[in-house]
Amino acid sequence: YKDYTSAPEINPNYLLPKQVQTRLQKLMDEYVAGVTPMYQTNKIMLEEGLKRLTLLKEDATRLAARDLHELMRAWEQYHRILSGEAHLRHILFREESRYPGYYYRADFLSIDDSKWKVFTISQYNMKTNEWKFETEPYKQLC
Repeated sequence: YKDYTSAPEINPNYLLPKQVQTRLQKLMDEYVAGVTPMYQTNKIMLEEGLKRLTLLKEDATRLAARDLHELMRAWEQYHRILSGEAHLRHILFREESRYPGYYYRADFLSIDDSKWKVFTISQYNMKTNEWKFETEPYKQLC
């Protein structure tokens, strides 16, 4: 990398944990029903968020740390990205609105308790990078 600057904040060959965290927070806020769009999202926004998250995951392979503390933060970003993807995919799977307090799917306006009162079970296969979702019935005890 001899032709690039050695300033760590602007070197194009690696990213610092704070840079990845800022991008992830912006992505999750804008596309995954954050505060900026007033907790609203829809399928198109979620799919666009998934595309951008895929790009962020690719960029995050170039995470770098200047010290041990930043190394810990770099690993934290890896886990934040995985958690963010799980959250996004669960909202995409559950075609319903739950507002106030959760999120509002603008493409599914009505509240449907038959879709809400189920357990969503998900599995992530790290080897194939695939997610599997299914639902199980919810049984009210009282």
